[in-house]
Amino acid sequence: MSKEKFPVTPAIRLLRESNITFTGHLYPYEEHGGTAHSARCLGVDEHAVIKTLIMEDDRKQPLIVLMHGDRKVSTKELARLRGAKTVAPCDPAVANKHSGYLVGGTSPLATRKSMPVYLEASILDLPRVYLNGGKRGFLIGLAPTEIQRLLQTTLVQVAIKE
Repeated sequence: MSKEKFPVTPAIRLLRESNITFTGHLYPYEEHGGTAHSARCLGVDEHAVIKTLIMEDDRKQPLIVLMHGDRKVSTKELARLRGAKTVAPCDPAVANKHSGYLVGGTSPLATRKSMPVYLEASILDLPRVYLNGGKRGFLIGLAPTEIQRLLQTTLVQVAIKE
């Protein structure tokens, strides 16, 4: 990893400081392209592209959910697990403020504000996943166990098919 040609974001700095092996993958960002677009560009299964979702509960407490690109989050089930009345996606401006990243480039790594991270348990069944690296049009490939170790995630089963 000596001569990378990709952005050095707070997420990349954290991975390097933690000695975590990863690969950088640039692709042409497309507004509202989502994980389907990035998966096509990288030639990988959308199920292995992990969305970083900044949400908040009814008490306005922010949280991060890591979910398969081809699945949605059951916010009702997540709220139940959190002991909250509701959980909903943050407004993009609020999400940017919590994470320090622009929506569409949000990484769960090295966020501005420390937030609990909920990881869909079946992500750990994959040998390699692709996660946002902290900039639009930039994903990082790594073992999902490294995400779990680095972020001390709470495993959940809240996926529903799109």
